[in-house]
Amino acid sequence: MSLTSVDFPASRVRAGVTRADITPPVGIYHRMWGAATHDRSTGVHRPLTATALCLAPSNSTGGQDCLAFIGLDHCLFWSSEMRRVLDGVAELAELPSHRIIFFFSHTHGAGLMGLERQELPGGDLIGPYLDRLTSTVGGMVRKARERMHAATIVYGAGRCGLATNRDYFDDQAGHYVCGFNPAGLADETVAVARLTSDNGSTLATVVNYACHPTTLAWDNTLISPDYVGAMREVVEGVTSAPCLFIQGASGDIGPREGFVGDTAVADRNGRQLGYAALATLEGLPPAGRSFKYAGPVVSGATIGTWNFQPATGEALRHTSLWSERTSIAALRCRPDLGSRESVECDRTEWQAQHATAEQAGDVIAARDARAMIERSTRRLTRLASLPSQSEYPYPIRAWRMGDAVWLAYDGEHYNILQRELRQRFPETPLIIGTLANGSNVWYLPDAESYGKPGLYQEEASVLAQGSLEKLIDASTTTIHELLA
Repeated sequence: MSLTSVDFPASRVRAGVTRADITPPVGIYHRMWGAATHDRSTGVHRPLTATALCLAPSNSTGGQDCLAFIGLDHCLFWSSEMRRVLDGVAELAELPSHRIIFFFSHTHGAGLMGLERQELPGGDLIGPYLDRLTSTVGGMVRKARERMHAATIVYGAGRCGLATNRDYFDDQAGHYVCGFNPAGLADETVAVARLTSDNGSTLATVVNYACHPTTLAWDNTLISPDYVGAMREVVEGVTSAPCLFIQGASGDIGPREGFVGDTAVADRNGRQLGYAALATLEGLPPAGRSFKYAGPVVSGATIGTWNFQPATGEALRHTSLWSERTSIAALRCRPDLGSRESVECDRTEWQAQHATAEQAGDVIAARDARAMIERSTRRLTRLASLPSQSEYPYPIRAWRMGDAVWLAYDGEHYNILQRELRQRFPETPLIIGTLANGSNVWYLPDAESYGKPGLYQEEASVLAQGSLEKLIDASTTTIHELLA
């Protein structure tokens, strides 16, 4: 039996979008890398932006059923800073905080906005910047809600080779390092979504891709969105609409060419993703249309003709479905995280070694000791946000919008999360966003990665071995419930 009609995955919603420049002032505390020798930013490579996309069911009357997805050009905020910004934005936008999701692009070139760094050079600018950011984003969400009107989201999936595995075993050193691994696996899927108003104009595009924005590293002193900036420039130059970037499961994924100071490399990486996203967007069908067989035409051969016609019936009804789930996965905390006192003792020892190295003029030893001070500082931050009990109540937030499912995950997950979910739901477009409202749980490696010597992501994780696999299974159940 031959098919006479092909329908395309879509969501019928109400949508509004806004964009703002959120570039911090030059001179703000910028040091993100332990190996960096600078503290303050010295200039701007590309502006940082915030993009607010408000979505609601197609029959919404503009109440509290609105969702605000905010794409933010920052690495992440610690728990206390995240709560401060989230609560402020919710108040200004007149929207409950649980209806607001920040998707951090995870650029490592934006600076580290932790208030514990206020006493460091440029740290005095962090607090006032976070206040301005809160005011800006709150106003953006309010405007986006006011601008909401009927729209259709059409989904597609392409491929991009920018993403590569970054768990590399150094034979000579005898341990793992965080760098390009030519033998590793990486999901090359570029999930795209185009939002179109009923008059046919493009309101916005969404690009969902998993790749750490770590092109620029310790040698870079410029404020930068990393590759995400050039990607947006490429896409927006053609679509004339804001592009919202959503970072996928990239815990063990990064660009092949990275950890450099040359901004031209970041732009090149971004254009690679931008062109892949554009190729996928160009292949999307018109909104609200099915591709239908129109019959034969006798020519040199008898040609079977197809054309786009308005979607009707069950396919059209499905695009307006909307349901939500927040489920809790009970994940075990690692028993070997150590106490705050022991970590503070380690940091004091490294501070002493740093002082000794500086006095001796040993640049390499001073740099390494400073990097270990940074690691200890981050471990203290991790410990401060953990619950007192041995289990962590991990929230899985998911929304069915028509034919697609959107997911928001706290933390940095190994790439197998999205590879496995897409394999289990091959017919359903999945928008998989990580670093949603920050990273309380830090890294979630797969079970096989625990115990690998020197693996940074295990060192930085706070959840026990097997947690990612439990999360994948719990997510599978949640998606099944939504699709039912």
